[in-house]
Amino acid sequence: MSASRSSAIPAILKTSQGTYFYYPLDQWEGISRESLQRLPFSIRILLEGYLRNSAHPRVSQQSISALANWAPQATHRPILQFFPGRVVLQDFTGVPVMNDLAAMRAALVRLGGNPEKINPVVPVDLVIDHSVQVDYFGIPDALKLNVQLEFERNRERYEFLHWAQKAFKNFRVVPPSSGIVHQVNLEYLARGVLTSSQDGTTVVFPETLVGTDSHTTMINGLGVVGFGVGGIEAVAAMLGEPLEFVTPDVIGLRLTGKLREGVTPTDLTLTITQLLRKHGVVDKFVEFFGPGLVNLSLADRAMISNMAPESGATVLYFPVDQQTLAYLALTGRPTELVEAYYRAQGLFVMPETPEPEYTAVLHLDLESIEPSLAGPKRPQDRVPLPQVKKNFRSSLSKPKTERGFGLSSEDLGKEAEYRSNGYRETLKHGAVVIAAITSCTNTSNPYVMLAAGLLARNAVLKGLRVKPYVKTSLAPGSKVVTAYLEKSGLDKALSALGFDVVGYGCTTCIGNSGPLPQPVIEAIESGGLVAAAVLSGNRNFEGRVHPYVQANYLASPPLVVAYALAGTVDIDLTQEPLGVDRQGNPVYLKDLWPSAEEIEQLIQDLVQPELFASEYADLYSANPQWSQIQSPSSLLYEWNPASTYLQEPPFFENLSKEPQFLSDIQNARVLALFGDSITTDHISPAGNISPTSPAGKYLLEHGVPVSEFNSYGSRRGNDRVMTRGTFANIRLKNLLLGGKEGGYTIHFPDGEVLPIYDAAMKYREEGVPLIVIAGKEYGTGSSRDWAAKGVQQLGVRAILAESFERIHRSNLAGMGVLPLVFKPGENAQSLGLTGREIYTLKGVSQIQSPGGELTVQVTREDGSTFEFQVTIRLDTPNEVSYFHHGGILNTILLNWL
Repeated sequence: MSASRSSAIPAILKTSQGTYFYYPLDQWEGISRESLQRLPFSIRILLEGYLRNSAHPRVSQQSISALANWAPQATHRPILQFFPGRVVLQDFTGVPVMNDLAAMRAALVRLGGNPEKINPVVPVDLVIDHSVQVDYFGIPDALKLNVQLEFERNRERYEFLHWAQKAFKNFRVVPPSSGIVHQVNLEYLARGVLTSSQDGTTVVFPETLVGTDSHTTMINGLGVVGFGVGGIEAVAAMLGEPLEFVTPDVIGLRLTGKLREGVTPTDLTLTITQLLRKHGVVDKFVEFFGPGLVNLSLADRAMISNMAPESGATVLYFPVDQQTLAYLALTGRPTELVEAYYRAQGLFVMPETPEPEYTAVLHLDLESIEPSLAGPKRPQDRVPLPQVKKNFRSSLSKPKTERGFGLSSEDLGKEAEYRSNGYRETLKHGAVVIAAITSCTNTSNPYVMLAAGLLARNAVLKGLRVKPYVKTSLAPGSKVVTAYLEKSGLDKALSALGFDVVGYGCTTCIGNSGPLPQPVIEAIESGGLVAAAVLSGNRNFEGRVHPYVQANYLASPPLVVAYALAGTVDIDLTQEPLGVDRQGNPVYLKDLWPSAEEIEQLIQDLVQPELFASEYADLYSANPQWSQIQSPSSLLYEWNPASTYLQEPPFFENLSKEPQFLSDIQNARVLALFGDSITTDHISPAGNISPTSPAGKYLLEHGVPVSEFNSYGSRRGNDRVMTRGTFANIRLKNLLLGGKEGGYTIHFPDGEVLPIYDAAMKYREEGVPLIVIAGKEYGTGSSRDWAAKGVQQLGVRAILAESFERIHRSNLAGMGVLPLVFKPGENAQSLGLTGREIYTLKGVSQIQSPGGELTVQVTREDGSTFEFQVTIRLDTPNEVSYFHHGGILNTILLNWL
């Protein structure tokens, strides 16, 4: 067979369901089944996308051959085109995505185009899961009351999404109170394979996807290659654009052994996150193999894959095997076509399957895993359970620049009295004021959820109670969790300890933890206490969980219950009692911990296919409040000029049919100077809006009372709020101000200290371009496109950092903001950069291809100058094009004319 654009010829696959066509991986010239076996499974999935799309103008025989000949230690990786089969959204990121699509339609009409051209060409599912907040807790009616508030606060956003599901093709909305997007995706939306109609035939192919949430990677546990992207990239994928990225290295993680008694899949997940972050896997794929795989359930695998962004990896991939089929059957999805397809393609893993070749191989013995938490500020900072007390105490006095709390020796001994309803207790540093069983990471796994219920049952039997100052909550990722907890009766034990269901959605983990009781706030403020939260989530970045809670630890659900009982993280749960029983005897964690045998038996008895069938039977119609929403049927959306939730975004205001090539960045000022690990939470917060912040003042000026501020995440459809909220995190440390916390900077040359938004607007009036300088791992965390949109709207032209996280770097390029990195061994400190200088970036207008360098000229305050070279991180031809056109959205829109 000759290698030409037309040589990808489909083969026939017959099943009892019918006849399908597929593109065999070994049918391309030079590819054999033997050569395929050395390729990582995730690379084989990408290769199939090339073969199936071999007629696409962006796919060449050279690109197919290059991927087919992927080499483990290649020094050069080619640019890859990725054709995702579908897209998933959640409402915090989905509202701005659909708002952008609506704005593109409006702009296309203004330019004389047809608005119907703006429609998704691949299936898109949006799950409304990020808007429920924990206002009510610890009472049986908490769920009902929180949902009621959710609809009151978000009705305008929901009406917009209700309109969008009618206005756009291939777009479905999963109503509120259904579950968390990643758990719903894992349990229901995913199918393992996808089909499409081509020339009158049905083609079957591996399921692939992208999602506007970084934890989209949870689906990797089901053998699906999927990962998080920013909303602007999601728009491109929805409109049929292949996504470009550098062909990845693939790290193999070989698992052996089995988890020991008393160790949970959460402990394993936190360990893997730490291991991979330490190794360095940013922009890389990680693939699991080895004899230990058989000892991990599908839910265990999904937990691990969920935290790919915390490790820095693009995907954490588990190939399809018998566990995959068993889970699909358990959750009521067909398996025959999945099994037939993956076997035919040589993608189905069996004990005798040859192990692929990897860029590097790491080893992990499951028997070595120990009970752990992660914190108090980052998910990759794993702490063994016996060391949590020591870890917390050392963090109290450690400088804030070293991820500590910077307390003086005098402050270390501070305490405050908590008073409520006749109850009094002295609170100290480490008091647990939030204990939340939350997040798709953990609530998707029956093992840890039932373990939490059993520990709660054992505690109740001994007469233990949660401390009154602890805000407790249970937010399952799907209604299936509630169903099996109710069948077991363990829901009553959890409720007795205050862990009533507060909502079905992403709550505390995204910052929707709701208000703390006033007596708790008074105690924290009067004592200057470093209060703590313990949550079964995946994120504990600064300022994310709650503005009054500084120390945040990730933990398994049973440990969340344990710390709620203890009431403090300043304790060694392996040695100290967490309470006393009715007779006054000390009760230790080991007295409450359920056995693995008991947990496994409950799973076997309770978690059955009929549960999933029942709970997902009426997914799209079960919420009467959603079904009752009335929205217009129209192609174009009519924005309300007075709305504080939805406004037409400004990205297309000055759109020209001719590309606007950018000039050099001359005489720029530094808007902010940052250290390491600046997250997208720091750049674009998702939670609380302070009334004294620029965004808060804007809302007050527009008649919105503080009680109706909602959250930054809920207002992402309004650029006026989001631009003002950029760099507004209360824990942000701008080194221009010596590391002072909060969203402030210095305006130069007058030296005035201003909120970052106000300084940026002043620079804009003066016609001064802006840059941001940062350290390592800039942009870790969520796939938050407003972290790129916001800086662009502030007038930031370039970000100069030591290193970027994958999604955020791509988002910056996609918004026309230039990502630059220091040369190895150089950084702001080594070059003596203070941020008070004037910067000129030479060579920006000459950028015509990926990579390369440009010169930064620095003028110090004394008038002296020097230069240094930096690397341009526009990694693909598409990114170069996007940069010169001012972003992805502009480029796509112009292509439709």
